[in-house]
Amino acid sequence: MAQPLYLQIAEALEERIKSGTLPEYSRPADSLPPDTQLPTEAELQAQYGASRNTVRDAIDRLAGKGLIETKAGKGTFVKKTPDPFVTVLTGDPKVGVGVGEGVTYLSEVSAKNRIPRQTPPKVELQNAPREVRARLRVGPDTQVVSRHQQYYIDGVPWSLQTSWYPMEFVTRGATSLLITQNIEQGAVKYLSETIGLIQVGYRDWVTARPPDSNEEKFFGIPHDAAVFEIFRTGFDQTGTPLRVTVTVFPADRNQFIINVGDVPDPEYTQAEQPKQTNEQA
Repeated sequence: MAQPLYLQIAEALEERIKSGTLPEYSRPADSLPPDTQLPTEAELQAQYGASRNTVRDAIDRLAGKGLIETKAGKGTFVKKTPDPFVTVLTGDPKVGVGVGEGVTYLSEVSAKNRIPRQTPPKVELQNAPREVRARLRVGPDTQVVSRHQQYYIDGVPWSLQTSWYPMEFVTRGATSLLITQNIEQGAVKYLSETIGLIQVGYRDWVTARPPDSNEEKFFGIPHDAAVFEIFRTGFDQTGTPLRVTVTVFPADRNQFIINVGDVPDPEYTQAEQPKQTNEQA
């Protein structure tokens, strides 16, 4: 069964964008540069013998994949594709390496010659949300400290992260949790140094879902895009949950590695990753 015409048009345009071979450009490249203007709707209608609605459906399809963007009164343009950042989800349980947490995020990104930036934390005292209560194993009236931050790589919004800690930790002496500044040594190490809580392990719960309106706006992604949401629950030396960290990553600019056992670091770049065969699966 033949594909709908709008899909045929979308696939043809996607191939030309990625190969840099739209008819209007005489110098083919690996891909069209960002802000290159695509043919107008009228030109595409004539080229493909399609109706206006069919062409618009094709454009919407490409916009939903993050390849193009339409600027009111100007036309449709190739969108800059973010260079994916690879995060390792496994690491030292006493530090909390992975999922771009605090000082770890800064060092991981800088080590790959990328430019990191994080906003100062927005700190709130609140009753624990239901999904946080369940993971901290506390009652509905339990107060928690939330610390919310926005993370950027090369100036591009990369992730949103919120960590929750029982208010009890503050009354025991971990008062820096309430300060709207980054905790220099990282919150996990800080809790160990101030109140003797050592994170001996953590559990990552990874889900995928559509973005909410705030995430659409912050990441600049369409409503039908996908985001990863990682719930990290840290456990102390008694097996008690000591914090919950939730990080939201847009799928178009993030990839993850999970290491199990004693394995070497990857020796290929993103562009050189081997294609998976049936024997490798």
